[in-house]
Amino acid sequence: MIEEKKIVLGIKDKPKPAQWLLLSIQHLFAMFGATVLVPALTGMSPAVALISSGIGTLVFIVITKGKVPSYLGSSFAFINPIIAVKALELDPASGVGMGSFLVGSFLVGVTYSIVALIIAKAGTNWLMKLLPPVVVGPVIMVIGLGLSVTAVNMSTNNPAGEYDLTYVWVGLITLTITILTAIFTRGFLSVIPVLVGIIGGYIFSVVFGIVDMQPVADAKWIQLPPFEIPFVDYTPSFTWRILLMMVPVAIVPIAEHIGHQLVLSKVVGKDLIKDPGLDKSMLGDGIATMIAAGIGGPPVTTYGENIGVLAITRAFSIYLFVGAAVFAILFGFCGKIAALLTTIPTPVMGGVSILLFGIIASSGLRMLVENKVDFSRKRNLIIASVILVIGIGGAAIHIGKVFSLEGMALASIIGVVLNQVLPGKQVVDFDEMFKE
Repeated sequence: MIEEKKIVLGIKDKPKPAQWLLLSIQHLFAMFGATVLVPALTGMSPAVALISSGIGTLVFIVITKGKVPSYLGSSFAFINPIIAVKALELDPASGVGMGSFLVGSFLVGVTYSIVALIIAKAGTNWLMKLLPPVVVGPVIMVIGLGLSVTAVNMSTNNPAGEYDLTYVWVGLITLTITILTAIFTRGFLSVIPVLVGIIGGYIFSVVFGIVDMQPVADAKWIQLPPFEIPFVDYTPSFTWRILLMMVPVAIVPIAEHIGHQLVLSKVVGKDLIKDPGLDKSMLGDGIATMIAAGIGGPPVTTYGENIGVLAITRAFSIYLFVGAAVFAILFGFCGKIAALLTTIPTPVMGGVSILLFGIIASSGLRMLVENKVDFSRKRNLIIASVILVIGIGGAAIHIGKVFSLEGMALASIIGVVLNQVLPGKQVVDFDEMFKE
């Protein structure tokens, strides 16, 4: 049992300087690959994403009173919605203003915060009735499978959009390194296969001659990242279309957040759902996401990678996450590092994305299996089938230029509605939903 192993550092324990430095950097590495991958895929700034994740983590720590050792990084759930909204911003006929994807991200943070307030007043049972595994599992599968085309294109096509065998080789090599690291390594390396894969793929990209290092040479060591501040860099504009494209997707990070808090409680041996409370940690996610949107970063969420590090090291000190957050902020202001991130070739990101997006889809399937969702029942079969086809097929409802509901967001809402209206609904035990 995890709880029987010796605790190296308790949540409130202050580490020694050398210990603090090394363990904080370890948490930084654990979140680094996935956190910078999201902005790389969505055309956002990796430097701003690092800074927003660091600030968000510090805010989360304050709101949870330093009782929840977690790191907040970029959320994968919003990759497709952000890409879709940014495409609309470039279409004058859409009526969607510039910066609308950040307005949508801010509204996602507001949604988290509203859910946190409801949890504080009404408890958690209502949330479990709204988001059972038969709904959340297929929605998670839609996220992964919906992004599969993006991953394959990045691994096979050059910047001109043409098939390129060199890109294919780089993508396959990156994927292979990532898989081998995940399967055959132990300890810390087994927690950061994405980062190892990116580094390995980058090295081979240099050998193949598809890396341009000039941006790194031109960049300054200390440089202000390209923040996007509302009313300074753009004028925020609210549209129902943006709200409906992004907010329903919050269903997945909310469910993911609950799962992380349950697993983390088991790892640290404390009931974090009760103290400081799920409402506090959910509010921390919400405020952190609103802050990220306010400076041009993607929505953030608690990271399972860092929970894995905690389980391995048994060092639970909240000071380690403060250190990792500070390092992330400093890295964001280092122009050389920010420029280096922009030089990572697309087949490298595509290679790791093939595995990551597949794992996302598989984790949705895993949720269905572990919670013993019975597909011999027509009710469950119908709910999952409709969610999968509508989400992956990109179904949409458009009413003029004002109302638009499509893809994953539409699938999520229909899944929730079907679960409520179809007869034979079963009540799921809270502790069993995310049983490890």
